[in-house]
Amino acid sequence: MTNWLVCRAIDKQLGSKPILRTLDLRVSRGEIVSILGPSGSGKTTLMRLITGLDDPDGGEIEIAGRTVWSRSVQVKTERRRVGLVFQDYAIWPHMTVAANIAFGLRFGGMSRGDREARVRQVLAAVHISELSERFPDQLSGGQQQRVALARSLAARPELLLLDEPLSNLDAGLREDLRFEILDIIRTHGITAVYITHDQSEAMALADRLAVINGGRILQIGTPEELYHRPNSSFVASFLGGANLVPGAVASGADGLEFIADGLRLRVRDSGIPKRSRLAMLMRPEDAVPADRFPENALRGRVTSCAFLGRCWRVAVAVAGREFRIDWHQRAAVAEEIAFSIAPDRCTLVPAEF
Repeated sequence: MTNWLVCRAIDKQLGSKPILRTLDLRVSRGEIVSILGPSGSGKTTLMRLITGLDDPDGGEIEIAGRTVWSRSVQVKTERRRVGLVFQDYAIWPHMTVAANIAFGLRFGGMSRGDREARVRQVLAAVHISELSERFPDQLSGGQQQRVALARSLAARPELLLLDEPLSNLDAGLREDLRFEILDIIRTHGITAVYITHDQSEAMALADRLAVINGGRILQIGTPEELYHRPNSSFVASFLGGANLVPGAVASGADGLEFIADGLRLRVRDSGIPKRSRLAMLMRPEDAVPADRFPENALRGRVTSCAFLGRCWRVAVAVAGREFRIDWHQRAAVAEEIAFSIAPDRCTLVPAEF
């Protein structure tokens, strides 16, 4: 596939503090890449550099095969054909919905009739045609976010950047809009970069995830790859629900074994050098009754139990450690419980603690 966005060896400092460090990112045409990371990891800084709101200290940025920033080329923001959707909507309070969407089109040489036709098209695309004459203070948060999305789509951008666009909405509306945005992006064949700190949102939307921390992309791949085969304990824990146990590995009669104080489990060989500092990753949903995999059975006492709707999230103290597992029934505190994990669900990752 054609690389539509290329960020090559991007460096950025604020004062003496490095924000981005030799960062590389490639996004294919029509692809949705979600950049996921904690606050302060460099997500929004990267977005500002792509749009031209700020300049890098080094590196190159290309959009649709055209260099928009290098040491010798600096293309202005308005000439980059990049659409922006912010978390705070950023729509004009004194303009109607239709006027907000049409505002940017006035500077592109379009006739009034063409502008009005484009506004009608994008209003229909985001399902708010009936709101065209309302003002922002007459709209809900979800409706305002649709206006912001429609305004970006109206300019027919070559690249759409969404910077935590749903973080100000309540959970139920956020999930609904998440899938509406995905449908719009897919229908229009838009290349998009979606910035968020919400791992469930990133995994639901993206073709590929890029986990960023400390100004560097630590791993990029499909949601399944990063969730089941993280390349570090940070990526494993950031994608949620990680039981991580430091230890060592040895070759046993039935394959590779993970060894920690009071634990001995068969694990999947993930190709990590055995001399590395290692941790074993197990996700809560991978816990099953003890008789399913007796060679990997664990027994401990319940320390807490919370109802999640689809299951119970149970914390179990095993050999001085706490495992969080998803269980099929309620368990009482101090109750003894036994569970097991399939060897191919016990993943080795480099330990960083």
